[in-house]
Amino acid sequence: MLSCITVTGLSAGLVALGGGGAFGADAAASRPAAPMPAHVAAPYFEAWTGESPAALAAASGNKYLTMAFLQTDAAGSCTAYWNGDTSQPISRSASSSFGKDIAAIQARGGNVIPSFGGYGADTTGTELADSCTSVDAIAKVYESLVTTYGVERIDLDVEADSINNTAGIDRRNKAIAEVQRWAERTGRRVQFSYTLPTTATGLAPNGVALLQNAVDNHARVDVVNIMTFDYWDGATHDMAADTQTAAAGLVGQLAALHPHKSRAQLWHTVGVTEMPGIDDFGPQETFTTDDAAKVEKWAEGKGIDTLSFWALQRDNGGCVGTAGANSCSGIAQDTWFFSHAFERFTHR
Repeated sequence: MLSCITVTGLSAGLVALGGGGAFGADAAASRPAAPMPAHVAAPYFEAWTGESPAALAAASGNKYLTMAFLQTDAAGSCTAYWNGDTSQPISRSASSSFGKDIAAIQARGGNVIPSFGGYGADTTGTELADSCTSVDAIAKVYESLVTTYGVERIDLDVEADSINNTAGIDRRNKAIAEVQRWAERTGRRVQFSYTLPTTATGLAPNGVALLQNAVDNHARVDVVNIMTFDYWDGATHDMAADTQTAAAGLVGQLAALHPHKSRAQLWHTVGVTEMPGIDDFGPQETFTTDDAAKVEKWAEGKGIDTLSFWALQRDNGGCVGTAGANSCSGIAQDTWFFSHAFERFTHR
């Protein structure tokens, strides 16, 4: 299955663009924001569009956003930038690097989750851990996000070529463990989520292998966020029902990896990302407004950690009938319908 987040043009379901990587004077400037809620709705924001995440968060009613993506500008580099653009470093002050927007979101009581990778980076060797062969350097980039922006969760979108790159997977998990040791020493809060492709019955074997490597490297994965769309199996899907079976399959797989955890604890490590409207595959995979209500109610009942969708800029009905568009859902809907349907999920 072509799992993922592909979309036409520059971004797709979770197209990789992105970067970050200046640490130094800016790194000392930020303070940690409030802790992440136990249950959080955090739709993806497509950072490549030039729009303001703070403005769109306010307009849509979202307190939390997942910001995509960070990546290197070229394979072999150990410096990450927003959108892989060297004019967009990890910086609190640079106008091109979202520092003011992130501060504005935090001032309203929310936060952002910076995301590395995505389909574009994962197919060009510019996902940070695929690109950089130094575990220490990878860890320093992750740490710089925490100290520069005051974030406490980092998302790692691993799909396409990256999910089969065993060397990159091992480096990434070693870097996670290193950052977690750093956080413990320095009294910081840092969570890591993995965003992974899924089948309608759980992770494919390469996804399970990635998580097994995390266990082997003593890297704590706080959230496993599955992309419940783009199944690419040719079937017509009931997207809400398949979200539930995919997550149940994931919990069974997590139980084998973490036999000491209760089912309730495992469910609380689950994240789900939908693609509102018609996804890249076509009308057979259409996530409707009714599906949104069903999934939000189910997510509440199961006590999962994260409810998300790709992407905030698609949360409008401006292109009815169009599949996989970057800027609209392809179905008739009110603007910000999916944001409002999911916002009630955020609570402590």
